[in-house]
Amino acid sequence: MSGVAGIGGVDRVMALRAQILERNAALSRAAAPAPASAPEPVGKASGAASFADTMQSAIAKVNDGQQKASALSEAYERGETVDIAKVMLARQEASVGFEATLQVRNKILSAYKDIMSMPV
Repeated sequence: MSGVAGIGGVDRVMALRAQILERNAALSRAAAPAPASAPEPVGKASGAASFADTMQSAIAKVNDGQQKASALSEAYERGETVDIAKVMLARQEASVGFEATLQVRNKILSAYKDIMSMPV
């Protein structure tokens, strides 16, 4: 019976790994830089960071966390000397970062919908 449980555990780990890789790919696509020909917003202060810049840096940080977690997981899977607690902590940090980013996106979409439904 322990062999069957071990196989199920491997399948579960591989499914989690696939989810992490999918999230990482989604964040990589979301963090892709805007075209260089985009005009600069009117009234933007020279030293102030725009909302888009702030969001882009936050997404980049989440992406970096997911890449770090992926690299640690791969190193552990290859049998390198990596502390499992460090791997699990990095994966949890990446997951929390992704979920937080997802919630921010949902709030932004909700605010956009509210603004668009306002009568002019």
